[in-house]
Amino acid sequence: MGISRIMVQPRWIQAAFDLLALVCSFAVFLLVRTVAISEPLAPFTVSDAILVGVVVALMWMAVFWLAGLYRNYYVRSPFEEAFVVMRTVFVWSVLFYLLIYIDSPEHYQNSPRYIFIVYWLLVSASVTSGRLAARILQQWLFQSGRMSITTVVVGSGYALKHLQSAIAHSKRYRYKVLDVVEYPLFSQGKQQSAALTAQLSSILENHRPEELHISMEKPDHDELLAVVAEGSNAGCNVMIVPDMYAIVSGQTRTQFRYGSELIHVNPELMKPWEEAAKRITDITMSLLILLIGLPVWILLAIGVRLSSRGPIFFMQKRVGRHGHIFTMLKFRSMVVDENRGETWTAHNDPRVTRFGWLLRKTHLDEVPQFLNVLRGEMSLVGPRPEQPAYVERFSKEIPYYKRRLKVKPGITGWWQVKAKSNDESREEIESRLRYDFYYIENLSFMLDIEILVRTVFVLVSGHGRA
Repeated sequence: MGISRIMVQPRWIQAAFDLLALVCSFAVFLLVRTVAISEPLAPFTVSDAILVGVVVALMWMAVFWLAGLYRNYYVRSPFEEAFVVMRTVFVWSVLFYLLIYIDSPEHYQNSPRYIFIVYWLLVSASVTSGRLAARILQQWLFQSGRMSITTVVVGSGYALKHLQSAIAHSKRYRYKVLDVVEYPLFSQGKQQSAALTAQLSSILENHRPEELHISMEKPDHDELLAVVAEGSNAGCNVMIVPDMYAIVSGQTRTQFRYGSELIHVNPELMKPWEEAAKRITDITMSLLILLIGLPVWILLAIGVRLSSRGPIFFMQKRVGRHGHIFTMLKFRSMVVDENRGETWTAHNDPRVTRFGWLLRKTHLDEVPQFLNVLRGEMSLVGPRPEQPAYVERFSKEIPYYKRRLKVKPGITGWWQVKAKSNDESREEIESRLRYDFYYIENLSFMLDIEILVRTVFVLVSGHGRA
């Protein structure tokens, strides 16, 4: 993507207008405050004021990025955007005001309290107005052909033809259709469906479109889920005609495009601030657990070494986020089996040592995985990581299986705290997927906190598996 193409992307236009609006609002605020307290706020020169204004503006832009306000604007209405801006500015203005108040001389602490309200209104109004102007500019860029939304279209029968016509005659947005994949009106069997899905995967990988539009006249559930999974894995905004809503698994919201409501499957599962908070929590808690419990972990390592011949750690290849292969660590709880290969552990497995039984029952065999968390390969909370052979197998048998690879695997998860563990089988994997998808579809920092709290109760109750 060239520089000129990048600079006309909605998020960059939004950023430019935000910068201008924030600098202007800061200048107006300095004037208002000077009048309100009847003396200059500080001995600023014009150059000082400009520098401080730019720094403050960049600080606010970082806040807006954390709040997810630099996603392409056409995924939300202007009213929703204005509300999010006002809410974000209010919350962070309160925080900044308190920090400045605590660190300021008494003279400034006695400043009128309404100055805070004035600042909030100025920033909110200027940013909202700037973003409205950005929308008007972007509409002109769309209509003049200088900006377009790259898309791949998938469908079948009359529904596909209707979708292509609607996209071609869209007045509000300009679309650049990179390719079209047409499925047969009636399913011709799994082999043909798999071939078309593979074709779609190759197209998405080569073209990297912004959006994937789907309209199937008589959709086969597995076909549709496979198409949605491919689009989601490729990072596309997946847009689906409304009558398929009931059978789509994913984060969805409705948008109005080219004269009809569409279902939006959002590839961005968490807001940036939530992702940052999740990662900070991962690092902080992992370090605390590893360092505070270090004497215990050393004793456990000695116990593993004395319980049977073999290494202290069990290391196995697992599949992480976006299909990344990594080495997962655990305290070894079984006798060494050179011929084991990639297999599942059975309930009451005879290979489990006596000391290993204790480790597995108390979940202490999982402690080394906090090292995986520190390395960024895992998170505290997420679906359990699976072995590569099983990921490949189930990806072929279950069309939507790879959607669980959209997030980092975790030490604990929704399945671990809500369901009873059974012997590994296809039925058990499908059952776990329902819990994994619930977690992915409702992914938030608060849900992670809930799962961590529930995990503590699970550990205390001793519901480990031996």
